[in-house]
Amino acid sequence: MSAAVATPAASSSTEHLTPAQRIRAVVAGSAGNLIEWYDFYVYAFTSLYFASAFFPAGDQTAQLLNVAGIYAAGFLIRPLGGWFFGRFSDRKGRRAGMVLSVLMMGFGSLMIAALPTYAQAGAIAPALLLIARLVQGFSTGGQYGAAATYLSEISKKGRRGFIASFQFVTLIGGQLSALLVLVALQQTLGDEAIRAWAWRVPFAIGAVLALTVLLFSKHMHETGEIGTPDVDAGTFRALAAHPRSVFFVVSLSASGAICLYTFTTYMQKFLVNTAGMTAQVASGVMTAAVVVFMLLQPIIGRLSDTIGRRTCLLIFSGLMTLGAVPLLSLIAGAGATPGAAFALVVAALLILSFYTSVSGLFKAELFPAHIRALGVGFAHSVAAAIFGGTAEWVALLCKQMGVESAFYWYVAFAAGTAFLTALLMPEPSREGRL
Repeated sequence: MSAAVATPAASSSTEHLTPAQRIRAVVAGSAGNLIEWYDFYVYAFTSLYFASAFFPAGDQTAQLLNVAGIYAAGFLIRPLGGWFFGRFSDRKGRRAGMVLSVLMMGFGSLMIAALPTYAQAGAIAPALLLIARLVQGFSTGGQYGAAATYLSEISKKGRRGFIASFQFVTLIGGQLSALLVLVALQQTLGDEAIRAWAWRVPFAIGAVLALTVLLFSKHMHETGEIGTPDVDAGTFRALAAHPRSVFFVVSLSASGAICLYTFTTYMQKFLVNTAGMTAQVASGVMTAAVVVFMLLQPIIGRLSDTIGRRTCLLIFSGLMTLGAVPLLSLIAGAGATPGAAFALVVAALLILSFYTSVSGLFKAELFPAHIRALGVGFAHSVAAAIFGGTAEWVALLCKQMGVESAFYWYVAFAAGTAFLTALLMPEPSREGRL
């Protein structure tokens, strides 16, 4: 593995790259990101089927709560991964950090694919599931910062919004790939077979895909200083010199994470558990909605090159503050009409796109190069761990307590805090450090 992530001892500039080389580098970096997030989201999308395999019989909401708790644990370790891979990427290179994190993610998927069930191993089964998710959460904490930094640095000024948006194109592509694999299993095998054994197939696919990152890595050109004598590269001491940037990233990432996981991964369960759809119909609705969401990213990313990242963030947070409660309330009653549910989910994802399309870029623009991967990865992971990883758990808990609408207001409140933060933030594309 060390050979796969080895980097040259000298710094490498991207100024000499031809357009074709730059495109290949973007595609290679994006492919690794897609594989990483496919592996991560497969857990969320298949949990409806494997929840009963790891926890004793009970009502569906209780089983999903247990699975969501382990899902949240995978987020809680992300700051540690953000620190480790951020420091690693700032010192050894963005490419090295991305490759290592994808391989680690694949190992976590392989573990889940081979786990025994509760009936076979008792309490050991959910314990092993927790360990596998901790491995994946650690990996994801590093991938976000490394990918955001790499795509921001490989692109040219004036087109950074468009190029950097491919971080979320491939992140959503990972979600979409996970959904498509699940839909294929639903269409070919049916619910009974998936619950019995076929839920393991998507995890096995993810483990194999992770190995392909070794093929893509040769097309990735290092964008940072490698072997720099700067002893502060990737350290908290250096990061502490930029408290305002850390605050902006944590605050905006918290709202973005809550909204992202509400309207993507949790939404499939919401359509089944609250709106009353079948799992197959809900998967179809979310697959179509996620395709639209993915296509919106480069469009709004390119728009951000004109109107600015701050304006995009204000649009996202302002509209989500006003729209979260009515949108979730309407979706809850749309189970009988999948078309209406699709339109409402797409409306929410359109608003969210004004955050996701610039998410990695505006964060990278706030930090200098020697702590960029650490600043983006660690600060984002802290917010994602506390707020994104617990969003589904909070939603299910509110439902179990009979106050599901309280979660709708929780989402709106989070968006409101992001709006106030964006008002205070300078325009990153003009006053940033990239």
